[in-house]
Amino acid sequence: MSNNSGNVLLAVLTGAIIGAGAGILYAPDKGEKTRKKIKKNANKTKEDLTKRISQAADELTKTAEEKKVDFEQKLEDTISNMSYKADDIIMTLEKKLEDLRKKNAQLQK
Repeated sequence: MSNNSGNVLLAVLTGAIIGAGAGILYAPDKGEKTRKKIKKNANKTKEDLTKRISQAADELTKTAEEKKVDFEQKLEDTISNMSYKADDIIMTLEKKLEDLRKKNAQLQK
């Protein structure tokens, strides 16, 4: 989850808590009933927040796993490409060495 998404989530939850609290406090109920409503809304908000955090963690884990797989594939492709290039370099050096051996043999005659 991006930082911006986290800020939006925090703002929404904060607004919901403040709104619920203000609504309960201005409601014309007895103190005991108001306390029960506050407790009920606090528990509901806690459950909602726990659920959202769990979803965000799952999403983050999924994204991290996808990035890991993508990185591993790119790394494997890079290593494979480097291996082919190394083989090409070795073959070129072997050809140069053979040419030098032939020239050396001609010079020694």
